[in-house]
Amino acid sequence: MTRAALPELPSRHPLGDMLPALYAADDFAQRFTAGLDAVLSAVLSTLDNLPAYLDPALAPEDFLAWLSSWVAAGLDPAWPEPLRRALVRRAVELHRKRGTVRGLVERLELSLGVRADVADGPGVRWSGMPDTPLPGPAAEVVVVRVWPGSAGPVDRDRVEALVGVVCPVHVRCTVEVLGGPPADGV
Repeated sequence: MTRAALPELPSRHPLGDMLPALYAADDFAQRFTAGLDAVLSAVLSTLDNLPAYLDPALAPEDFLAWLSSWVAAGLDPAWPEPLRRALVRRAVELHRKRGTVRGLVERLELSLGVRADVADGPGVRWSGMPDTPLPGPAAEVVVVRVWPGSAGPVDRDRVEALVGVVCPVHVRCTVEVLGGPPADGV
């Protein structure tokens, strides 16, 4: 679909009806303004429905890619339309969680339909005293464990590609594909 001139789209605000009484009965003026109505009807329809164009659930499919660029959603055109709409709708929330364990897990679940668990480093500690020792050794590798979820079998290449995009650059991540959820303490 395109938002170009649509001859079959009637104007909700015909220009001929807005002319002064002197031109209301003039055939040429009415035909001339009817031609302008055919061109402007798509513009007026778009402006009348502008809030729908900015809503990922209602925007036309061809407009969704442009809308996703506003929020840097990073959509894959191969993804189904409902998934692309959900990612655009949740883009700001996912950006807020980017670089966190929860953000990575949610992005994997939403984008690829897999379940995930992230084995991150030893944790974080806060202290009001300067020169407090760090909480244990630094984790050299973050392990992302995935197993089948709502989308069926796990595609390792797609998981690794998404983890590579979502993980912070300074963090080395590896992916483990499991047959089911990990046992406690693994």
